[in-house]
Amino acid sequence: MTTLLKHSLFQTLRELKGNPRVTVLTELMFGIPYNLFFPFFSVYMLALGLTDQEIGSIASLGLVVQILTTLLSGAIVDKFGRRLTLFICDLFAWSLSFLIWAVAQDVRFFIAAAAVNSLFRISHTAWTCLLVEDAEERHLVHIWTWIMIFAVCSSLFSPLGGWLVARFGLVPAMRGLLIFAFFMMTAKAVVLYLFSHETDRGRQRMEETRGRSLWSLLGEYRSVFGQLLRSKKVLTALSLMVVTNIYSTVSGNFWGVLFTSKLGFAESEISIYVMLRSVMMALCFFVVGPRLTSLRHFRLPLWVGFAAYFISQGLLVFMPPHAVALLVVSVLLEGIASALVSPMIESLLAVALESHERARLSAIVYVTLIVFTSPFGWIAGQLSAMDRSLPFALNMGLFVVGAGLVWLIGRWQSSLAPQANEPGPGR
Repeated sequence: MTTLLKHSLFQTLRELKGNPRVTVLTELMFGIPYNLFFPFFSVYMLALGLTDQEIGSIASLGLVVQILTTLLSGAIVDKFGRRLTLFICDLFAWSLSFLIWAVAQDVRFFIAAAAVNSLFRISHTAWTCLLVEDAEERHLVHIWTWIMIFAVCSSLFSPLGGWLVARFGLVPAMRGLLIFAFFMMTAKAVVLYLFSHETDRGRQRMEETRGRSLWSLLGEYRSVFGQLLRSKKVLTALSLMVVTNIYSTVSGNFWGVLFTSKLGFAESEISIYVMLRSVMMALCFFVVGPRLTSLRHFRLPLWVGFAAYFISQGLLVFMPPHAVALLVVSVLLEGIASALVSPMIESLLAVALESHERARLSAIVYVTLIVFTSPFGWIAGQLSAMDRSLPFALNMGLFVVGAGLVWLIGRWQSSLAPQANEPGPGR
């Protein structure tokens, strides 16, 4: 136990103060309810009469609306502050969305919820600024790792969701879990607001934007977009995030569909494999991650991660029904890949966005990300309607592209970590 407490991750957690500390520690209040219902979300939609094409179209529709909310996010966060914006948008984007999903009857409810939930892009910009602006750079990789760890720990509760589905039926259990998520997310928003403070950069941006309209602030995006195009670091992180975001969209909407239809497993069993993937991620965070997550040597963990992703998706495509052993291997490899790839890419982006214009630059980055990602929900829906394994064949192609991008980025520069005299974008 003493050795574990001396682990670099625990040392970072002890050293965190202020906003980074409260932002990291409150993640469980979102993660636990989210992981109770999300593994069953796509089959919940099927149970309420939606088709594969409608599921994919709603995913793409949500992403299209997110383009607008993301574009507005930088100006809103700068004008009204990180803390207040996060509080208000979390209540709408998550608490209200959970209520709509809980009472959903048909496709119209999911369309409405997708529109409301798109506000989470504004809260995400505010949340990211609150998390990293007061954090020390040496803590960034470990901060993002802890965010992932708490997400993993939250996933360990997913078998409880599976038990509720088996006990009460899919639709009644999902309605109850979504009501629970509403109360938990509302409590998280309140706690984070009460125990956080506006960042120094946030106060500065609020003062600079005082008396100015949102439209005038949006007019300045042209110069911010120029900063993005001139920054290889931002473009590097963005290109990698496009790959992982498309994968998340495809897998998040169609893994449960594949699991219950093509592979022939029961809906209540979904949570078992979600938990197994989470356990593997947790082990990798503590055992493998600290040895392979230096920002100065980013290529090896990304290559290993993309290779593991590729094999895991290949198994989903080619395995026969009820192949428990192959499914176990697939989810274990996916857990390893997530533990290596996600914290690294998030950290690369956080370092790349180190700028006076973090909020608006972040908004432009995520708008660009969503523009590239948004068609793939619809595309995956069409593929799934033809063959439930085809969306995961698409993922295989994505990870080949991701590995190629890592090779190309390595030719640009040997390290993406900032050098001593190298300014970030906008400085």
